[in-house]
Amino acid sequence: MRDRAGNFGVLTALAIPVLAAAAGVAVDVSNMAVSDGQLQEATDAAALATATALANGSATTSTAQQLASDFVVGQMSNYLNNDPATVSDLKAGTTVNVTQTSNSSGGTNYSVVVKASYDMPVNGMTRVLGLNTMNISASSTSSSGTAVQKTALSMEIALDKSGSMLLNTDVIDTTQKSCIQYYTDGNYLYQYPKAKSPCYIKKIAALKTAVGTLLDQLDAADPKSQYVRTAGIAWSSEVDSSSNLAWGTASTRTNVISGLNADGGTESSAPMTLAYNSLMSSSEAAAQAAKGNTNFQKIIVLMTDGENNSSSSDTKTLNTCAAAKKAGFQIYTVAFMAPARGQNLLQNCATSSSNYFDAQQMSDLVAAFKTIGAQASKQLTLLTK
Repeated sequence: MRDRAGNFGVLTALAIPVLAAAAGVAVDVSNMAVSDGQLQEATDAAALATATALANGSATTSTAQQLASDFVVGQMSNYLNNDPATVSDLKAGTTVNVTQTSNSSGGTNYSVVVKASYDMPVNGMTRVLGLNTMNISASSTSSSGTAVQKTALSMEIALDKSGSMLLNTDVIDTTQKSCIQYYTDGNYLYQYPKAKSPCYIKKIAALKTAVGTLLDQLDAADPKSQYVRTAGIAWSSEVDSSSNLAWGTASTRTNVISGLNADGGTESSAPMTLAYNSLMSSSEAAAQAAKGNTNFQKIIVLMTDGENNSSSSDTKTLNTCAAAKKAGFQIYTVAFMAPARGQNLLQNCATSSSNYFDAQQMSDLVAAFKTIGAQASKQLTLLTK
């Protein structure tokens, strides 16, 4: 009973499991530190990528969750040895929270918080202590946004209201059973003696609709009328009516567009000269400068459905177009079911081939003015990251 020679063996037998577990924990704690760093890098990258994608428009708040999750899993897949169970656990443990706010410039700020976690399996020695996994987690925040810079514009819209604008488009007018209709013979316009059926929307009515889409887009881009000034010119053999350049579109709609009615011949030089002089006037520059717009885009929209009664008007019109282009104007032209000479005039007047529109039916006309509105609005609003 006094012999203690075997105590060391007994103590060693008792200590071995403890020492093994301690060694296992040490290994797993070391692995955990490495995995924490790897996951932190992955969430940092995912938060940055998601915030950037939201700012440049390649992602939305509804797709941000999937984008961040895919990014984290993609970054971590090599470290996880593509273990299906662990990868699935990581996917389930990845969340993203996006906060979207408007900033003072009219742009949008995005704050992105990405959180990710998964359970890392431990080695056999650590399991002696009853631990099967260790939780790895990380959280990252990133932000980005857009700022809106406004660049002002002044636009003159010169619209042909000659007699040929009484002709039919290709769209049936279902609001009437029969109506007065017109036809041409050579260069002359005639009225049918009796009402005819079916009725079609007349070109002048189609023009009102088309111009309305352009003005609507300008209003949407500048709802407070701080950057957009417009004016309208209704012309035939001469300038029949016009409005002065004014903020927004209300004056153009009321004083010109609403009163459009078709009659008269076709002479485009006078309206082009009026549009050019109005935009070049010192009073227009002063009006823009009064609201802090030291630089502004000058735009003319010229539309016709015919050809000038005099070829000299073609020459005068093109001279004005050349002067306007030299001065940096953007000139958009729309030929609405126009003959070859009229089309040729407008092609040569436009700033570029992409600024010329050949509309052969009502839908083409509406699309042309909608495109002009979209391009003008894009010039008006510049997004910067």
